Order: sequence, then structure tokens, then C-alpha cells
Amino acid sequence: MLLDNKFALKLTKCSFAQPQVEYLGHMVFGQGVEQVASKIAAIQQWPPPCSTKAVRSFLGLAGFYRKFIQGYATIAAPLVAVTTLESFQWSPQAQAAFDNLKQALSTALILALPDFTRPFTVETDASGVGMGAVLSQKGHLIAFFSKLFTSKLLGASAYVCELCAITIAVKKWRQYLLGHHFIIITDHRSLKELLTQVIQTPEQHMYLARLLGYDYEIQYRSGSHNQAADALSRLPESESSLSMILSMPSLTFLEELCQQLEDNQEYRILRQSLRDNPQQHPQFTLSQDLVLHSGRIWLPRDIPIAPILLVEYHTTPIGGHAGVTKTLPHISKNFHWAGFREDVKRFVANCIDCYSM
Repeated sequence: MLLDNKFALKLTKCSFAQPQVEYLGHMVFGQGVEQVASKIAAIQQWPPPCSTKAVRSFLGLAGFYRKFIQGYATIAAPLVAVTTLESFQWSPQAQAAFDNLKQALSTALILALPDFTRPFTVETDASGVGMGAVLSQKGHLIAFFSKLFTSKLLGASAYVCELCAITIAVKKWRQYLLGHHFIIITDHRSLKELLTQVIQTPEQHMYLARLLGYDYEIQYRSGSHNQAADALSRLPESESSLSMILSMPSLTFLEELCQQLEDNQEYRILRQSLRDNPQQHPQFTLSQDLVLHSGRIWLPRDIPIAPILLVEYHTTPIGGHAGVTKTLPHISKNFHWAGFREDVKRFVANCIDCYSM
């Protein structure tokens, strides 16, 4: 096959029938994936940092393997705090964190390789200071993740924090979840009915919009049975950035969107073509009966809800009349339709309120 296509391989750079292969800093073998021993040895031999730059270098190398470490953010928090000081100060807490992180990396678990024929499970939990999540399949761990909340979320309700934790975890593991059915496990009972309950608050609109296009179901599990994600969420307080998208246009947005798509003949024809022969449309996929273009919800050009989206993404207080350069990427995160760039430019140019501000 290689000779037929005029390809040549250098024998000294090839290996065949190997029990394990090193790939992008990971060792892949039959039982799963683990860290490369030489990199872990380098971390173990790392001397105590004597400057902020040295701390950042250590965190950069250690952070590459954070998905192997349960509660990584908790362990590394004192080291991160050192990098935010105006002058370098190496405290006993930082030394303890330095030693604990090296120990955690040397005893990290072997993570399973993902099997895309089986559903994934995302377990999430939020505490008063942060969130934690675990990605698994059939009880086999694939990755850990933890993150501190922003100052705004520190004062939010438990419902909003739990919902935010779900959306952050789904975004983090988008490459595994998009296009596949997966299960979200939470210890907040009311979120179990997220897809059927009445949407009444701006937070619900904002976070639910981030889950559009995914094929998922939400299951409730009490905190005593959700210990892995619960432990990851118990993080020390710190500042962290969390980008917001925006609220959606109405309380019945999802129902209105789906109804308008069902009434559109162009949309139905494209969706049926994707079902019959997806190879003809390489940039399009189907998820939850929605047509996605490069991971974004595709809309016909003349669909009535498109002008409503322009209003919401630009004119509302959250949109803030941000102008063309900022409005375009906000819309393109979630939606795509033919000529949407021209529509945005035309809409912003004709917005009277922009000139009266």
C-alpha cells in the first residue's frame, strides 16, 4: 500500500509489534494510558524553585499530566498562589504542595483508553469554592478535572453552581462527547429534570445553550455515592476566569427553534440526506435530531428565529452592543447559517441604539 502511493519509511524510525507505544508524552499500551516514565523522573528530580519563573516551569510540566491526578487543583493551589505575588516568596505551604504534587504524579493511576462504541459517563459536583468532574466508561476512569469558581459564582445558588459544573465538564471533554450519547451524573436532584422543567432564569438560558447539540441524559446520584467528583470540587478559594456566552431569547427557545426547523423544507431535506448518505456532507453531523455544521447548530438562511438571535447577541444588556468584531464570534460559538456574517454587519450598522450610546 505504501509503495503503491509512493511513500517510503525510514526503518530506523519504525517499530513493529511493540507492547507499548509512546505518543505525545503518554505511554499507550493494552491496559490503558499512563505518563512517560522519563518525564516523571524529571519531575521527581526537580529542585525546589528559587524564582517565580521556575515555579511556572514546574507547573507547566506537572499540569500536562493533571488529568491523571485527582484533586490536582487542590494540590497545586499554593504553588499557583506563589506565581501571583509581586515578589517571590517560598513558604512552607508551597514546599508541602511541591512535595505532594511530585508524590501524586509518581503514584498516578493508569487511565483507560476511550471506547467510542460505548456511552461515556460524566460525574460532576460543585462546592462553595469550585467544581470537580470525572470522565469514565463502564467504571473505568478516563480523566479527572477540577476548577476553581470565579468570584461571581462564589455567591451564586447551589443550582447555578451545579449547572455551571456540568457545562464546564462537557466543554472540557467535548472531543469525547460530541456526536455520542453520554450520561451526566449529578448530586443535585432538581437538575435531573433540566430538559423538561420550565426555564425561568437567565442562568438557565445561558447554561442550557452550552449543552445544545449534545446527546445526553441526566441522572441523579446522592453525594455519598458520588465521592470522586465531590472530592475534586472541594478546592481552596482563588480567582479564576470563566467565559460567559449569553442568555437565550425566550422561555420557549428550544421548543420554538425545533418547531421552526421542522417547518423548514430545506432543513428537512438536508437532515434526510445526512441520514441516507452522510459522506456527501463531510462538514455536517447529526446530534439529537439537530443538524450541526462543524459542531454548531446549522440554521436555514430564512428561518424566523435568526433575527431574534441577532437581537439577543447584540442588543440585549448581555450583548451590550458589542459591535461586529465581538458579536460575530459570540454567535459562531453556537450557530451557523449561510451569510450570517453579512447579516451581523448589516444588523449592527442599522442599530440606532449603537449611535445613541
